[in-house]
Amino acid sequence: QLQASGGGLVQAGGSLRLSCAASGISFSDYDVGWYRQAPGKQRELVAPIPSGRTTTYADSVKGRFTISRDNARNTVLLLMNSLKPEDTAVYYCNALNRYDSSRHYWGQGTLVTVSS
Repeated sequence: QLQASGGGLVQAGGSLRLSCAASGISFSDYDVGWYRQAPGKQRELVAPIPSGRTTTYADSVKGRFTISRDNARNTVLLLMNSLKPEDTAVYYCNALNRYDSSRHYWGQGTLVTVSS
């Protein structure tokens, strides 16, 4: 249902763009977002972009990451600039139906590694 891509190895200060493509769902009915999980840590919310509502960002990525969604293409993007080694994690996209919380999907994760 959700296919994430765009991860890789980048030096500190570099940029990456993550993409998540949704299929088989009515994308505009879903609040979507990106989470990440670093080794040995809990999964954390990076940036949600609810359908038709304001985006928010984790304090650790404010000013560096930008999330956007394209309902016509059923995609959600995460542009990551000024990457830091502490951004190293597996990044997951997430989609939660606004009207039925049982319709909740995760992408498979894409690894982002930032070298110092």
